[in-house]
Amino acid sequence: MTHGLGAGAALLLGLIQGLTEFLPISSSAHIRIVSELLTGHDAGAAFTAVIQLGTESAVVLYFRRDIVRICVHWWRAVRGGLGTDWRSRAGAPVGKPADHDALMAWFIVIGSIPVVVLGLAFKDAIEGALRNLWIVATVLVVFGLILGWADRRGAKQRTVQELTPRHALLFGLWQSLALVPGVSRSGGTITGGLLLGYTREAAARYSFLLAIPAVFGSGLFELATSFDQFGKGNTPGFGATIIATIVAFVVGYLVIIAFLKIVTTYSYLGFVRYRIGLAVVVVILLVTGALEANAAILN
Repeated sequence: MTHGLGAGAALLLGLIQGLTEFLPISSSAHIRIVSELLTGHDAGAAFTAVIQLGTESAVVLYFRRDIVRICVHWWRAVRGGLGTDWRSRAGAPVGKPADHDALMAWFIVIGSIPVVVLGLAFKDAIEGALRNLWIVATVLVVFGLILGWADRRGAKQRTVQELTPRHALLFGLWQSLALVPGVSRSGGTITGGLLLGYTREAAARYSFLLAIPAVFGSGLFELATSFDQFGKGNTPGFGATIIATIVAFVVGYLVIIAFLKIVTTYSYLGFVRYRIGLAVVVVILLVTGALEANAAILN
């Protein structure tokens, strides 16, 4: 097929985005693969970034109480409610219990630095060369195996309350690997958390909160810079993009509920097997010519 992205394809891509964003199987890889199968084109990094606003809005809704509490405590600490020295304003006053909610706000800021820096530095590669399906297939396997190894070897003892600035930065570096389709934002962050000794639930919860600034930042940036291109040529229309975003929001919210229950009970072995299976399918489709390694980009 060589047509643009219609309402039906947009609905399906939104469904896939919602189903895969929070699972460690890479939503961007799925959008890259399925959009080409549906239309003959790669929907592109910009379209992917915009529909991620839907799933990230689901995160905000689900964690709304946590987010409000973090913001309130952070503002109180910054204004000097815990003391006027810099440690108190950061949420860790000397000789007093630390305010973990205030600290969490700073940890999210620290953890967001790597993805911003690397995202801007390698923007062209992220939107071009790194979307090659041979790279995607390889990354699916490699990081799937790393996730499985981390899940088996990780101590799984630390809680979110035990986060440190150093760990927040390391979490952020792992998250930034998801700039490459096939890694998975949640998968990369959770893998890093497991290797640092955090429980599956702690790593997953922090990965959700850490993604908020990065996803909203990239999505809004792409929306602002690409707004006048919607519907031109093979570019997805604004209506199709909105449909995909709304569907991603609804489905994503349900997936968050299920995923947080799954990670407290089961290992990540099933996700590792899925990633490897998907990579095998991609290779077969590439070899048979059903997919092109570097498809033309819709947007």
